[in-house]
Amino acid sequence: MAPSEEYEQVTTLDALTESGREVVSVGGHTIALFHHDGEVYAVDNRCPHMGFPLSKGTVDDGLLTCHWHHARFELACGDTFDVWADDVQTFPVEVRDGDVSVDPDPPRDVSPATHWRNRLVDGMQESLPLVIAKSVVHLDDLGEGFATPLETAVTFGTKYRADGWGRGLTTIGAMANIYDRVDHDEKRRALFVGIGQVADDCAGEPPRHPQYELGNQDLSKERLKSWFRETCEVRDEDGAERCIRTAAAVLPPEDVTEILLAAATDHLYMNASHTLDFVNKALETLDHLGWGDPEDVLASVVPQITGAARAEETSTWRQPIDVAQLCFDVSDRLPELVAAGEGREWEQPPEFVDDLLDDDPHAIIECLDDAIRAGASAEQLTSAVSRAAARRVAQFATSNEFSDWNTVHHTFTYANAGHELAKRTDAIEAYRPAIDGAMSVYLDRFLNQPAVPIPDPDESDADPETIREALLDTFDRQGGVDEAGRLVAEHFAAGGDPRELERTLGRGLLREDADFHTLQSYEAALRRVDNAATPAAQRLPLIATARYMAAHFPTRREREQTFTIAHRLFQGESIHSE
Repeated sequence: MAPSEEYEQVTTLDALTESGREVVSVGGHTIALFHHDGEVYAVDNRCPHMGFPLSKGTVDDGLLTCHWHHARFELACGDTFDVWADDVQTFPVEVRDGDVSVDPDPPRDVSPATHWRNRLVDGMQESLPLVIAKSVVHLDDLGEGFATPLETAVTFGTKYRADGWGRGLTTIGAMANIYDRVDHDEKRRALFVGIGQVADDCAGEPPRHPQYELGNQDLSKERLKSWFRETCEVRDEDGAERCIRTAAAVLPPEDVTEILLAAATDHLYMNASHTLDFVNKALETLDHLGWGDPEDVLASVVPQITGAARAEETSTWRQPIDVAQLCFDVSDRLPELVAAGEGREWEQPPEFVDDLLDDDPHAIIECLDDAIRAGASAEQLTSAVSRAAARRVAQFATSNEFSDWNTVHHTFTYANAGHELAKRTDAIEAYRPAIDGAMSVYLDRFLNQPAVPIPDPDESDADPETIREALLDTFDRQGGVDEAGRLVAEHFAAGGDPRELERTLGRGLLREDADFHTLQSYEAALRRVDNAATPAAQRLPLIATARYMAAHFPTRREREQTFTIAHRLFQGESIHSE
């Protein structure tokens, strides 16, 4: 009797019974056949974990064990006992007239896209980098490389971390922002890094139990804003969450932004800059996802406000000069200052950023006062403060303690978040990050003593591509901080394309085990480039982030090794031998 039409004859039963196992090629598959307990089984010969030949494994009591990492598979259906390994593909077998035939193209229970979406969740639940990397690579190949991984990660992160929005979700938001600015391989690396950070942030944490929105759907922005600020003031997380969920359900995004911004700036420089940055990243992430169901994302940032440390409670902001009170005084004067500037157009003086870097906090406050009275918008002022903060990073003296890189970095990301939020709303509270950010710039002044000169070559005849390669080489060596800044400046002097430089920095970043702050630094620098009006203004944030990156590189590059394995497996390469 001939086998069914879709089956292909691959060996004889006698030969398989004698050998116990055989490897055959059929329908483009390399299949391992096993004769066990009087039955014939067929499985894909590549272990789904890392590609080791399963024909070299052990079959015992209905279980196939791979000898490389000891992943175990139920022989009949291919289900794994080890979630890190994935199920192995099985193939239907027919034995007729002494011949063994295999169906090389059996129907799948789920589509490949569904399979890899599920595997992405498995990888996040168990915090398995290789599973996450393989899922990202396959979803990219299936045309779901951005939206699906991002949505999956954000849904997971807002559900499985009781403390809400944290470093992991901020990282995936930052990686989403750079996605269109880096090369194709780096796009996949960016999502792999971001999703891995969400998984790490949620590992071992209790899940988040959401509150419900208020029943009254006719509440005004003013009422919800007042209630949200009051509940945040007394650290009432549950009450604040109910308010913001209600606001998200009944108000447009710009009103919700105003409410969050007000509460996030009622106190100064909360959580050492992170609160404002996390709020901004949540809103930017919603821009990528769409604002169809924003409640869970917005509710997840509430703990960052209600539980935040407040800078005015620290001695740094109170002694020897009470800069906290200076900030509060300006904030109290904002209605008067803004009213005075209404209808006037402010043009930033050339020396304005230098004035923000003054050693006298009273002079800085006076500078801001005068600008607002002259009609300066919150967007203009937060942009100027961002440039001053970038100067602190670009001129950071390496004679300082290494940890102080984060001090200037925090001011930079705070100022960047303030500017991005000011672009979303014309609420009076949008001025506050400019005030608080300027005082943080002031407090960082000692970290620029001596201030490292910003390299400013007039011109260069060097090849921009050669400069970019030299920059990557610099990241391979410790101590190349000033050299990295010099190469960025030379790239501009040589007429190099800033976008190519950004992509090179992205390659340098994503091949490393870059930490949260380094990833933030690059993303914030790209934001500042987008808002720069001149090549000199574009150059500054890229010098700053190149110096910051060089200070933190090279790393062990464990993530890159994992991603490379995932990519090689996707291409069908053998990992266990060269």
